[in-house]
Amino acid sequence: MIPLKDYNPSRTMPVVTVVLIAACVAIFVFVQPRGDEGEEAEFSYSTAAIPCEVIKARPLSDSEVGQTLEGDTEACSDRSESRAVFPGKSVYLAVLYSMFLHGSWPHLLGNMLFLWVFGNNIEDRGRPAYLAFYVLAGLVATAAHVAVQPNSTVPLVGASGAIAGVMGAYLVLFPNVRIRTLIILFFITFFDLRAKWLLGAWFVLQFFTNPSAGVAWVAHVGGFVFGVLAGLVWRAMSPPEPYETPVPRPAF
Repeated sequence: MIPLKDYNPSRTMPVVTVVLIAACVAIFVFVQPRGDEGEEAEFSYSTAAIPCEVIKARPLSDSEVGQTLEGDTEACSDRSESRAVFPGKSVYLAVLYSMFLHGSWPHLLGNMLFLWVFGNNIEDRGRPAYLAFYVLAGLVATAAHVAVQPNSTVPLVGASGAIAGVMGAYLVLFPNVRIRTLIILFFITFFDLRAKWLLGAWFVLQFFTNPSAGVAWVAHVGGFVFGVLAGLVWRAMSPPEPYETPVPRPAF
């Protein structure tokens, strides 16, 4: 299920959302190397967050990176017997950097579509609060992933965890907004689904992610749950507002 648009016009120009999207696209196009697997791997290991590094508070060693590239995705060791591959890497700042990196065009475009559809209405709650919430959701999502896979030596990239937080807040604040949705099963069709059904289904489907797909689904769950909690706080602090516009057909 792919959301295409919501029938929920924003009250203000979504400046922060546009800047976040522009930053992610610009970094992918102009900063991240593409086409050469060696360069891509080097960039990811030197820049992105890695659970083992966060837990051990040090960059991966040469032997740990080598074992990971050979297929051992949990090559984290208690004591490093070789030098760090990137000794100057800030393993904690890398958590923030990872939120602006993506692994492929489909990864980037899918994330940016979700952020565009759901982010503008959350931004209406206030730009500084929205930006702080977005970053914090990404940090919580990464923490959830690290907690479940502390020995992982695989770089974590993508804005998915932060965007999952935005989606969780949207579910609480705008559960009945109609979302124009592309559904691809054995056929392709369009439906207007209420946000609570679309986002609820997305959340449940995270638990059925293929483990070999390389998707950090626990980060998605962590970010989403944080977003729900933040949405509950937002809803309690402000009166309800009209947000739906009529559409020519009923929504489920």
